[in-house]
Amino acid sequence: MRLVSIASGSSGNCIYVGTEDTHILVDAGISNKRIEEGLKEIGIKGQELSAIFITHEHSDHIKGLGILARKYGIPIWGTKETLEEISGMAYLGEYPKELFKALKPDVDVTVGDLLIKPFRIDHDAANPVGYRIQNGRKSIAIATDLGHYDQYIIDHLQGLNAILLESNHDVRMLETGKYPYYLKRRILGDYGHLSNENAGRLLNCILHDKLEKILLGHLSKENNYEELAYETVRLEIDQGDHGFHAADFSIAVAKRDKMSEIITL
Repeated sequence: MRLVSIASGSSGNCIYVGTEDTHILVDAGISNKRIEEGLKEIGIKGQELSAIFITHEHSDHIKGLGILARKYGIPIWGTKETLEEISGMAYLGEYPKELFKALKPDVDVTVGDLLIKPFRIDHDAANPVGYRIQNGRKSIAIATDLGHYDQYIIDHLQGLNAILLESNHDVRMLETGKYPYYLKRRILGDYGHLSNENAGRLLNCILHDKLEKILLGHLSKENNYEELAYETVRLEIDQGDHGFHAADFSIAVAKRDKMSEIITL
């Protein structure tokens, strides 16, 4: 199984997960051109995509969806409420709505040789989800746009081999930055985004010997930067009460405008 972040950030998100036989995207929040260029770099053509799984309906997760759907007729999975919101968004253009396939949190979906396990997340969207994706004994998860985490989230992220986890903002940068008050409250609230510190604290709850790769994603352009997210998360791990050190794990930051390394499990 392979995991690649084609783009991850507050301005657009698109993640590839696949095997030799099955290729899926989690979100399509960048231009179709960038999506196809990213796929080409890993040797995949758009028409080879098996499905697109949408976490929620915000534009930085669906921006390129309309063109992809029109060009290739790819099944689009999301919760019923998410798909209803997307269907009303005129800027995506016309595309066949029969491509929509509704899923439910905690009800597994099989696409080829991938088992997709949607789980609820708390974010200010219709009915958002994260995804745990399994192939045999290997598991990865995409967990972004988390206002907070609880035991439910922790339980769904146990035993992973790789994770792309939100590390959206530095709290001090956000509080002292130029965003209006209402937006700061939204981001810091229980239905907003996960801070660097909380990303590290969540990781402390799921670390284990076989976690091969940690990708920090969905960084805010205005309220974070790569080195700060990376060092803050590492510090939280080093201070955690679990016997691990940050140096025990391969940690990287998924960039907004460049692909990540190809993570092969």
